[in-house]
Amino acid sequence: METGKVEGTVKEIGGKLEQTAGEMLGDTGTQMAGTARELGGKAQQVWADLADVVRETTTERPFTALAIAAAAGFILGALRSATARDVRGDRDYR
Repeated sequence: METGKVEGTVKEIGGKLEQTAGEMLGDTGTQMAGTARELGGKAQQVWADLADVVRETTTERPFTALAIAAAAGFILGALRSATARDVRGDRDYR
């Protein structure tokens, strides 16, 4: 288990405890803070899992990873260019 995943699990458990304490005390703010911490912990776990998958895929198939990164960069660049033209109006200043 990786550090990010462990931290996420600890945050999730802490959030559940905080949420339960808020329910017992009738404190809505504490409940909401506990829920937010719990969801943050779950998100951190998902991010750690995704990072592991990307790391493994990149080492197993580096050219595929490079092609995907290049395609993503091209698409983001095209979107940025289209957005820049829309903001400036009809004239293209390139």
